[in-house]
Amino acid sequence: QVQLVESGGGLVQPGGSLRLSCAASGIRFSIYAMGWYRQAPGKQRELVATIFSDGDTNYAGSVKGRFTISRDNAKNTVYLQMNSLKPEDAAVYYCKEIPSTSDYWGQGTQVTVSS
Repeated sequence: QVQLVESGGGLVQPGGSLRLSCAASGIRFSIYAMGWYRQAPGKQRELVATIFSDGDTNYAGSVKGRFTISRDNAKNTVYLQMNSLKPEDAAVYYCKEIPSTSDYWGQGTQVTVSS
């Protein structure tokens, strides 16, 4: 069964940067696409970045040019480098295998953007 552990969130000023990490286990990590999602209070969870098994990436328009998703298959880990953060980026960030193998989600990591 998949397990996902997100980390790296925190409080950052507008314009700042954070690097999120997600360690996965229980799946054959290298063959899955991985996505970073976020959910702000009162809003639906949204997909912000995807990295496919071949390394191709895709981004939501709201983060394109500011966020970079990457993966290390040797470590079963996916990363999200977030630069030029804006207050509207504040949310709980989650990673998930694509396609989903279950309804399980990790605990997420909180990102707060505030001066």
